[in-house]
This record gives sequence, structure tokens and C-alpha cells, in this order.
Amino acid sequence: MLHPDIPSAGSGRDPALALEEAVSLAEALPGLEVCGADVVRLPRPHPGMLFGKGKLEELKTRIEADEIELVLVDGPVSPVQQRNLERAWGVKLLDRTGLILEIFSDRAATREGVLQVEMAALSYQRTRLVRAWTHLERQRGGLGFVGGPGETQIEADRRAIDEQLVRLRRQLEKVVKTRELHRASRAKVPFPIVALVGYTNAGKSTLFNRLTGAEVMAKDMLFATLDPTMRRIELPGGGPEVILSDTVGFISDLPTELVAAFRATLEEVLAADLIVHVRDISHPETAEQAADVRAILDSLGVRETTPQIEVWNKIDRLDAEARQAVVTRAARSDNVQALSAVTGEGMDALIEAITTGVTEATHVSVLQLGFDAGRKRAWLYERGLVEEERQTEDGFELSVRWSARQEAQFGQV
Repeated sequence: MLHPDIPSAGSGRDPALALEEAVSLAEALPGLEVCGADVVRLPRPHPGMLFGKGKLEELKTRIEADEIELVLVDGPVSPVQQRNLERAWGVKLLDRTGLILEIFSDRAATREGVLQVEMAALSYQRTRLVRAWTHLERQRGGLGFVGGPGETQIEADRRAIDEQLVRLRRQLEKVVKTRELHRASRAKVPFPIVALVGYTNAGKSTLFNRLTGAEVMAKDMLFATLDPTMRRIELPGGGPEVILSDTVGFISDLPTELVAAFRATLEEVLAADLIVHVRDISHPETAEQAADVRAILDSLGVRETTPQIEVWNKIDRLDAEARQAVVTRAARSDNVQALSAVTGEGMDALIEAITTGVTEATHVSVLQLGFDAGRKRAWLYERGLVEEERQTEDGFELSVRWSARQEAQFGQV
């Protein structure tokens, strides 16, 4: 595992911690054993080989001595650099995007997840065809010697990938329609949606399991869960019923192919009445991780008006002094809860905050409906949103309590 440290890139992240995360990514892939990991400081990346000549030879010696078969580079590697490095070292090479795609491919469980990963992988491979072919002779067009030059092997492969992408898109559209029907049926139930989001391995699934009593896969591993899980639960202590959603973990430098492919999966976050942002407060770069999560939420189009609770998880991993400081800081903020999803410490306060959050997420509106608006009136009553109704000369005046999500749905009735 190699992490190129390029000062000019200006990422601001600690190279040692970035390498540690990259190693965790590699260890998340079954059957992969990490033999070594290094931060390689580069004044500037070499356009053709990424590394300079001296470093290239030094790394080749280590690769041959340790009989390494796969080199992982924690960063972007161009198709030309990948091809040249594989030739120079005689090994297979994956960059950060390729590694994350491999993990997602291994973990995707639902039909939709599998299709999305396959589409993302094909889009990535399409840009990498240059490395797959050392010969670029053209296939002849026409018959015998009279035909003109045909398409190159790369062009033929690119066309085949494009055709496969079209087929996958059609299959995905059918799966998405089914999921939209499920979402529409959930929308008929007046329960608020609470979405758990956070950096990968922040403890979302452990928290989800503790709140729901479910057994969602929860491991100390990056991307332990990929496909979203939803459960209808009644909050303890006589709290309201809510739908709790556990989403895929975010990560810095998430491949653009995957952001696009998983946009549909993350749509549950857009529909949420309350977002619970789970942070691993024991991680040295917890602030940077939180910034990455917020950036992805912004790119997804999450409304600023959507209420959010920030959960500082894993306080059980802190020493007594640091733990007390974190708990004290959290207590000073209305929207921050410090807890341990593993031990259960701080869970009661979080449940109380969620109860308050989903209750405050509703507001009262007064609607004027004509006698011919029977469908809209029935829609409101089906969901138990009407608090008071008064008949007028022109129709009905209704006082309804609803969330912003339900108000938007009403506009489409």
C-alpha cells in the first residue's frame, strides 16, 4: 500500500492517518493481505510514471523481494501511469477508486446495489482501456484488401461497454421503480423518517441495532454495510413511531462514479424529517471526517432546513480526561449528543433528542379546500394530519399538523 504525499495537492490531511485509513480499506477486501504500507513523499507527480526514477527502482526491489502481486496506491492514478507502472513492476495495480469499487462489488447485497456497482465499475473501466491493450492494430473494414480501416480494439471494447451500460441502466430503472413504489407506500404512513448518516466505520450500524433491536451487520471495518436498511420502531418512553434508516458510510475522495451511482440509494436521506450525523469522536481526524460528510450531504441537495442531531460516538474509547471534556462540550450544544453505541451510555439522552426533533419537525397550517377537493381531504385524513375542521360556504377549513416532507407530498396529490 502506497500513499503519495504531494504537498501541491493541498489535501490538508495527515499522510500517516490517510495511509492508516487506506490500509483499513485494503483489509476490508476478503483474501487480501497487506504486506507493507508507506507514505511516499513526491515534490510533484511524474506524468508518465507517477514516481521518479530512483523511487521507482527502490519500490521495484521491495516488490520483488516480498513477492508482492498487487500494489495499491491511495490516490488517483491515470490510465497511462497505471499501464506504465504495471509494466515496470510486473504486478497488478489499483488506485483508490479501483479499490473502493472492488469493496463495493464484494459487499453489495441487493439487486439495486449490485447493478449500481456494476455500472460504476464499467464507467471506471471505460477510461482505463488504454492499459488493457499493448497492440492497437485496426480491424479491417469490408472484404479482403478493399476495405478501409475499421475501428481499433479499444473502440470496439468501448462500444461494448457502452452497450452493457445501456442494458444495466434499463434494468436499474425497473428496480428503482419498484423501490419508488415501496417508498410511496411508506409515504402513506404518517411516521417521520430519521436517517443515520456518517463517515464509514463511525458506528451507525451499531447505533441502529441498539435503537431497533435488529441485527444489521456491524463490524469494526470500513464499509461493513452498503445497502440501506429501514425499520419502523416506537421510540422508548412513550415516544412516537418513526422509520429509522441506516445508510452507506461516506468517505473522503469517494469516487465520482459511485457518488452518481448511489445517489438513488441515498435518496432516503433527502426524504428524512431528521438527520442523525454519527461521528467517531475518538478518531484523530473526526473534524475532517465530519466536513467530508457535510460536503456530500450538500452535494446530494439536503435542505438546510432539515433538522440535524450530531452524535459523538465511541466515547468509550477515550481516556477519562478526554471523555469528560467531550461530554462537557456536547452538553453545551442543543444539537450534539455524546454517547457510546457499544455500552449504551448516553442513549437515553439521544432518544429524548430524537423525540423532540421529530416532534419539532412538524408545523401547523390552515388549508382552505373546496367541496370538489375530496381526494386531498381524504389524503389528509388517511394520514391523521387533521387537527380541526370547519365547514364554510365554499368548502372546508382544515387545521393540519405536518412535516415539510408531508406538505411537499400534499402538493403532488
